[in-house]
Amino acid sequence: MRDLRIVFMGTPDFAVAILDALVNAKFNVVGVITAPDKPAGRGRKVNESAVKKYALEHNLHVLQPTNLKNKDFIKELENLNANLQIVVAFRMLPTIVWKMPKYGTFNLHASLLPNYRGAAPINWAIINGETKTGVTTFFIDEKIDTGSIILQKEVLIGATETVGELHDKLMHLGSKLVVKTARKIEQNSVETFKQPETEEKSAPKIFSETCKINWNDSLNSIYNSIRGLNPYPTAWTTLINNNDEIKVKIYNVKKEFETHQYKIGALITSKKEIKVAVKNGFLIIESLQLSGKRKMDSKSLLNGFTIHKNALMQ
Repeated sequence: MRDLRIVFMGTPDFAVAILDALVNAKFNVVGVITAPDKPAGRGRKVNESAVKKYALEHNLHVLQPTNLKNKDFIKELENLNANLQIVVAFRMLPTIVWKMPKYGTFNLHASLLPNYRGAAPINWAIINGETKTGVTTFFIDEKIDTGSIILQKEVLIGATETVGELHDKLMHLGSKLVVKTARKIEQNSVETFKQPETEEKSAPKIFSETCKINWNDSLNSIYNSIRGLNPYPTAWTTLINNNDEIKVKIYNVKKEFETHQYKIGALITSKKEIKVAVKNGFLIIESLQLSGKRKMDSKSLLNGFTIHKNALMQ
């Protein structure tokens, strides 16, 4: 049995759950590396990462380098005398860092590699209409998400599941897989297999333009895109309402297949419901947010907001 000394690297809530699982499994976490504090919000209040907050609450040693190649940081990392590094939702590591520990550096990725390498695997799995995904642990190498696979666990994606719901499901699944991977390394019983060189589907970073709804797509494509961006970073569109152009974020939706003669993007409203006409039916909007307003359900919006007869989403 190996005596593990672990350095954990991560930043968002997704990584916190994994770090918590390692702590609860009584692994020796000798250091936590996370993003530097940064000002956020209107008051520019200094914001600490979710991982930093957790680490401080549990008296774990925290490092927050701005430059992972900085000599002082490298020296501090060496002084921790770790023999295993675990990376979850962090950033690309320089060779000097990932090669440092005796038992290697492994990463948790929220997809079934080699598919969906990249920054946004959970979003893209839903946007592309996948029915299954999973989590993978692998040893880091020179490229992004290409190293030898240690373990994988598959999970089904529900037909109405949003990225927020799938995120939480994969977070819990990933916590168990990381603990299992660390145990195998501790017991010196790891067997890896090499990834195929090529990937069929990628998961690039999502930008604002990626989130703009194309109402000329099929109903299924629009539906999948919206739930793959709900609640974050959120699909959006422009509402042309009389002479006003209003940016609208769209959250929960349903689909209704039906032949119709409406113009693409046309809005059909009742006292309770907002529907958008698309090629092969209607998208029923259940919750949305107009620019400058709070998020609300459609019925609440219709109580105090007039959607004109010729209103259009585009």
